[in-house]
Amino acid sequence: MSQASSPTTDPLVAARSTPLNEADRPFIFIDGELLGKSEAKVSVFDHGLLYGDGCFEGIRIYNGQIFKCQSHLDRIYRNAHSLFMHKQDACKGTPEGFPYTKAEMKAIMERCIEANGITEGYIRLVFTRGVGTLGLHPFQCPKPGVICIADTISLYPEELYRDGMKVIVAKRPRTPSVCLDPQMKSLNYLNNILAKVEAIEAGVLEAIMLSYSDDPARQIVGECTGDNLFMIKKNVVHTSPLEIPMLDGITRSFVINTLCPALGLEVIERPLTLSDVLAADEIFLTGSAAEVIAVRQVDDAVISEGEGPITKKIRAKFREIVTSDSVPQD
Repeated sequence: MSQASSPTTDPLVAARSTPLNEADRPFIFIDGELLGKSEAKVSVFDHGLLYGDGCFEGIRIYNGQIFKCQSHLDRIYRNAHSLFMHKQDACKGTPEGFPYTKAEMKAIMERCIEANGITEGYIRLVFTRGVGTLGLHPFQCPKPGVICIADTISLYPEELYRDGMKVIVAKRPRTPSVCLDPQMKSLNYLNNILAKVEAIEAGVLEAIMLSYSDDPARQIVGECTGDNLFMIKKNVVHTSPLEIPMLDGITRSFVINTLCPALGLEVIERPLTLSDVLAADEIFLTGSAAEVIAVRQVDDAVISEGEGPITKKIRAKFREIVTSDSVPQD
């Protein structure tokens, strides 16, 4: 009998009285239990469902290792703290003020990877407010919900990495940070989803989202619906600073702090206008699911013929590192 189908002895995962059904993959961790796909359900009273009250991370698995694991854990625990999950009565006692410490959460992710036999894949880690009443009061949900899904993923067709993708500029801007900080990777993703619908209806897969302003000159390009954006001009890499504001992408940081220095490329963080972006020599997007992917066209403006030479070098360096025996886990 395989390890996945045996009752687990992991203290973080409850032992099962019946074996897991191998045909019911992926096996999913929910609140202390490892469940088959058909068993994995949340309560209709979970505030993550009722109100989008929670946060999540999308994390890559390369060569059986969790890419930038510590960075992802730091971000989701930061966001759980910003959502005041540490104030829920059942959360007292751990250093991070949450039912599981970061070390325990890493062990849970590793257990899911092992149970599903994944070497190349994706983790969706979700913290919900948990089960409560139909009212808004978050602290009437005594215990946060914790979900870990480890599975395979393919965000964009392979040919788009070679040929580059077309994107549009969404008419819908980003929610102002005074309303909801975009660095809060919350379960309420409607702002992004509605901009994504604009892209799909235009026949493409991604849309640039401008920062909110009544003045077009102050509308800054930070990111797309699910990816950060970089542009290249005269062999220099440019991207808007996080203060725009936008999500502090883990892959974005990896490009700035690891890939570009390794390739001898200068990176400048400055507010990018749409005019700046349309005049770029190359554009590429970054994200945990997307990795590094070129943009060849924005609306009707052609930026490049396929993947540009610098983008190609950056993507090649990324793949070199994540396919090595030493996948960065910091």
